[in-house]
Amino acid sequence: MNIISLSDYSIYIDDSFSALQKFLAEKKYSDVVVIVDENTKENCLPLVQKIITTQNIIETKSGEENKNLSTCEQIWQQMLTFNVDRKALCINLGGGVIGDMGGFAASCYKRGIDFINIPTTLLSQVDSSIGGKLGIDFKYGKNLIGLFKNPKAVFIAAPFFKTLPQRQFINGWAEIFKHALIRDKQQWEKIASIDIFSVDMNDIVFHSLQIKKAVVEADPFENGLRKILNFGHTIGHAIEAYSLENEKDSLLHGEAIAIGMICEAFLSEKKCGLSESALNEITTVLLKHFPKHDISNFKHEALLATMRIDKKNEGTTIMASLLSSIGHCEYDIPINQQEIIESIAYYNAL
Repeated sequence: MNIISLSDYSIYIDDSFSALQKFLAEKKYSDVVVIVDENTKENCLPLVQKIITTQNIIETKSGEENKNLSTCEQIWQQMLTFNVDRKALCINLGGGVIGDMGGFAASCYKRGIDFINIPTTLLSQVDSSIGGKLGIDFKYGKNLIGLFKNPKAVFIAAPFFKTLPQRQFINGWAEIFKHALIRDKQQWEKIASIDIFSVDMNDIVFHSLQIKKAVVEADPFENGLRKILNFGHTIGHAIEAYSLENEKDSLLHGEAIAIGMICEAFLSEKKCGLSESALNEITTVLLKHFPKHDISNFKHEALLATMRIDKKNEGTTIMASLLSSIGHCEYDIPINQQEIIESIAYYNAL
């Protein structure tokens, strides 16, 4: 078992779930409620049902499009139906949507009850398991309504990967690549050429989380350094939102962020000193795992409108986090409309 200790909670990478069993035995909560979606109810809940024996199961619909206030209202209504009190525990069993929304719902219910996360996708294990960011999407963009609150613990286990479609597994690698690009050149060089389907995933997840931990602990409320975790996200989030609204088979988060990282690596070469060879290397590696998606018909004005309401912006200026070199990232770099359009043209021309 590997343990990552943060200031007020720990992440347990434990395939046997022994740490989860010990946690529940020691805490003695008045009640336990589990939030799942239709996929994790069928595929993941059976893996932990001998340890989590509660009958209080709240099922939500999977997908980013359901991470909204309406679903939270359903969760709160179900908690009331179960007579969940303030000394109960909420367990979020699922990917990033369940973790974001379940934590947000738990933190608001009766002014807040404890929650733990059991992330079941690779993306949620390496991304949202550290940082305490909770939230839901609201009308014009992702995660516009939310707060910072940490779980009481996070439990990560590789057996959940066997429940994932291949596309979802690859999806999580976008954040692994990002962590290395912004903070660890040596790790990038290691993972840039490996077979992602045969590597020791517990080791990969542990290393990726160590990178994010160092950044988050240095800047827990995203006032400065933590903004580097948004590399690829300024453009990537806009592409994800547009795809979600306009494409039947919409891009997954990691797929959109991979596009965003290619675009923002292009901007890094233009504005931040990233070498042309590094840009070419980043582009090649990401396209190997995330084949090119046709975004040539994505409306620039719609994408820019989403970027203009990004939380990192200063007034009307769009701010991005860009690479000065592989392993080093700068934040609060202003980018303008023409530069963004040029970066999207770079991707389209690949």
